[in-house]
Amino acid sequence: MGVEKQGAMVAEIPNSAMGQNPIAQFQAKFKELEEGFKGWLAKQSLPVEAAVVTVTSAAQGAAIGAFMGTLTNDSASVFPTPPDAAALNPQAMASLKQAQALSGGPFVQARNFAVMTGVNAGISCVMKRIRGKEDVQTSMVAAFGSGAMFSLVSGMGGPNPAANVITSGLFFALVQGGLFQLGKKFSQPPAEDVFYVKTRTMLTRLGLQNYEKNFKKGLLTDNTLPLLNDRQVVGFRSSF
Repeated sequence: MGVEKQGAMVAEIPNSAMGQNPIAQFQAKFKELEEGFKGWLAKQSLPVEAAVVTVTSAAQGAAIGAFMGTLTNDSASVFPTPPDAAALNPQAMASLKQAQALSGGPFVQARNFAVMTGVNAGISCVMKRIRGKEDVQTSMVAAFGSGAMFSLVSGMGGPNPAANVITSGLFFALVQGGLFQLGKKFSQPPAEDVFYVKTRTMLTRLGLQNYEKNFKKGLLTDNTLPLLNDRQVVGFRSSF
């Protein structure tokens, strides 16, 4: 009787409550919150959306930069400013500042990454809202602004600050534009071969999908396959 009662109690427990993975539950909850936040953000005005996206992205970038800065153990000390820095020519001083900016500790890297990610996300948000799409032009414009602001904040001005800002912006834009195009190319599904739709389906049902390359080698398309006679079929099977 006790066993039957326990079995009945187990049967009353919903299947969804048994064997659920806590990690899966957390991921589902996080995705739900993320979708809700995106839905709320899409209903806001452009200035509000851009401000929220910029601040949240800057916070994420600051966290990543601070973490990377701790890993480098403040390697900016490797490039100390010499006592006779005033005697250095402008180009050498600019190179020294670039090295110090790129190898700073947690606070420096947090600032740099916050600026880069925040400006990039803010400009992308504005461009996507105005143009209604996200493409390589949007990506490059956002990257240009990100690189220009990074140059200003990190003190990488050099003898000609304006030229350095433009150069940094162009470098960031070219790199991100190339990465955008590369990611777009590899993220697209392979083009469907319209000549082998029925043939591929037939082979899959028979468990012979590995032989599709043999059909293509023999030019057996959806149109030519029904034209085979018995002799040709035997000859083709012998080539497998």
